[in-house]
Amino acid sequence: MTPNRRPQPSSDDRELRLWKVGRALVVTFAAAVLVAGGVFYSLLYLLDFQEIDSTAKLDAKTLFDLVKLSFGVVAGAGALVALVVAYRRQRVDEVGAHREATRLHTERFSVAVDKLGSDSPAVRLGGVHALAGLADDAPDNNLRQTCIDVLCAYLQLPFTPDPGDDPAHQEEHHRYLALRKVRHTILRLIGDHYRRPQGTRRSWQGCNLDLTGVTIDGRIDFNGATFSVGGEVSFNDATFSDGGWLSFRGAEFSGSDVTFNRARFSGGTVAFDAATFSRGRVFFRRATFSGSRVFFGGASFSGSRVSFDGATFSGGTVTLREATRSDGGVFFHGATFSGGRVAFDDATFSGGTVSFRDATGPAPSGLLTGVGTPTSVSIILSSAWLGSNP
Repeated sequence: MTPNRRPQPSSDDRELRLWKVGRALVVTFAAAVLVAGGVFYSLLYLLDFQEIDSTAKLDAKTLFDLVKLSFGVVAGAGALVALVVAYRRQRVDEVGAHREATRLHTERFSVAVDKLGSDSPAVRLGGVHALAGLADDAPDNNLRQTCIDVLCAYLQLPFTPDPGDDPAHQEEHHRYLALRKVRHTILRLIGDHYRRPQGTRRSWQGCNLDLTGVTIDGRIDFNGATFSVGGEVSFNDATFSDGGWLSFRGAEFSGSDVTFNRARFSGGTVAFDAATFSRGRVFFRRATFSGSRVFFGGASFSGSRVSFDGATFSGGTVTLREATRSDGGVFFHGATFSGGRVAFDDATFSGGTVSFRDATGPAPSGLLTGVGTPTSVSIILSSAWLGSNP
């Protein structure tokens, strides 16, 4: 979630911009007169009417036609008034319905949040499902985003680590497992909502996720999800520990951002296998890799940017095997390679830029072989690697 997200106008805001009835009637009547005059003169032109006979006398038939015309004008004016009033009534009814829906949503929201703060893990679990359902049924995107923000905020709350299965701490251990189930349910619901296939109701699409500082020790699947323009998923300062699984396999990033800045990868797996990056951006700036596995196998980078600037690789694995890069960029500026494995085996470099400027430590596996000799201008290697044998 971005703090400067621009709020979307609600129905109440639009209602405040409606003209007053008197002004609306005047404008509508004037527009009708102008249209009628335009039609009248257009007909005169099409019928090639030259002039009015000034010697003609007013007979009974003509007088009767003028009377009918007068009543027609009055009837038309009345119809215009009725139309404007009906429009105003419809708008008031719509705003009233929205307000009622918002009031009911607020009541349900308060109940769900109270459940989420309960001491009972079972009640908290009910609150999680209630908030997810509220996000689906929200009358506008602002209320939907609020529900999603609360679920993300729950994941950001500090929690007591597992005391272990020692019989002396059995009650604390069971409570930890129960609350962990609540957290994992939120992670699962988030993934489920972003993986819904096209053609189904995808109410959460376009909403932002703020998972900054969250500990990922469960599983989130974004397999096949689409992240379009304006959306953002933030895992800044998150911790990926043993048992954590975050999958973007086959996902499509088109103009959206996924950020892992300063995240700590000490275990678990993050998979971008076969993902497509077209103008989407993924940032691992100043992230620390000490035990996790991050896969970009078969990923396609087209006009996108993946940045590991300032990252530290002291363990674990980062793999870009068989990745294809065309007019995109992968950046490891100032990265530190002191252990673990970063592999570019069978990667294809066909455009864009891959930069290891100011990187320290041994060159990633398969990189020097993949870039060839002499090095392409789009491949920027650390000065310490130049002249090294593949």
